[in-house]
Amino acid sequence: MAVKRDYYEVLGVPRDASLEDIKKAFRKLAFQYHPDRNHDSGASDRFKEVNEAYEVLSDSGKRANYDQYGHGGAENIFGRGFEGFDMGGFGDIFEAFFGGSGRTSRQTAQRGEDLRYNLKISFEEAALGCEKEIEITRTEVCSTCRGTRAKPGVQPARCPSCNGTGQIRRVQRSLFGQFINTAVCSDCHGEGVIIKDYCPDCRGAGYQKHKRRISVKIPAGIDDGNGIRITGEGEAGHRGGPAGNLYVMVSVKPHEYLTRDGDDVIYELSVNIAQATLGVELPVPTLHGVCELKIPSGSQSGKAFRLKNKGVPHLHGRGSGDQLVVLRVVTPESLNKEQRRLFEELSKTLGKEKTKGIDS
Repeated sequence: MAVKRDYYEVLGVPRDASLEDIKKAFRKLAFQYHPDRNHDSGASDRFKEVNEAYEVLSDSGKRANYDQYGHGGAENIFGRGFEGFDMGGFGDIFEAFFGGSGRTSRQTAQRGEDLRYNLKISFEEAALGCEKEIEITRTEVCSTCRGTRAKPGVQPARCPSCNGTGQIRRVQRSLFGQFINTAVCSDCHGEGVIIKDYCPDCRGAGYQKHKRRISVKIPAGIDDGNGIRITGEGEAGHRGGPAGNLYVMVSVKPHEYLTRDGDDVIYELSVNIAQATLGVELPVPTLHGVCELKIPSGSQSGKAFRLKNKGVPHLHGRGSGDQLVVLRVVTPESLNKEQRRLFEELSKTLGKEKTKGIDS
């Protein structure tokens, strides 16, 4: 007759282990050696040994008796074998092995899918904000049957196979107790109802495709690649679940002569040599209308002038950026005779610029 191993050794826990530690060790070993999971020779015997150790050590009275008298004391309370085995703390393992704890319910509500719409707007519309009307095609609950899938006036009947739960319970018995497995009802496909006369408009689907026009408010300061979420304007939910969301993804068209850097706008202003040398006042286009800019005499190409608050409004409403006017001095590519004569005269009065690094 084989000698029984120490129960603490079987579970791999110390003699002062807490009940929680004992449960954790038992669950781990039960998973490892359960006959439905482990088909190696000896796994079944090892599983029985683990169960026997757990029944004793998980019960405070049995554990005290075992600690005092060993296996001899335990046999007085364990002699009945597995008949009446305490399943407490073991349900989650059976649930993992057999797919459920026995609690059944109809399939749960599901949120509808999200929709995405790509919207292209102008530079000015993105900077200053606008309102656009878009058209989308989405799935909606059938307006005729209101999602019941049945013909108006026809009441869906409770499924007799699952009694309206949408699931079938199957009981399995083994040496270690009674296990309950659940599966989706094959007659009602988890809906819990049987429909004999379907809605003629949606043909029993409960949903229909519709085109909808939706007004979208574009906030001032939105940038290329930003998105706007419109809650509840996506696909319809299932089994009473909420609708999904609509995401409008914004694409901004380039401007003819303005560029954007964050909330600042950059404009390149071309002037000739005389204007840069003598100074000039010129009109400059901005997002907020035309603005007069004074260019002081002697201004160099690349110099930037800042027009305060003439840029893009901050997306979250804290003022606006600026417009930077970058000066570009244009050198004439060709001159007529009179222009050449004047430049030659001017050149004589200006003298020659020294080349750095070269002695003259």
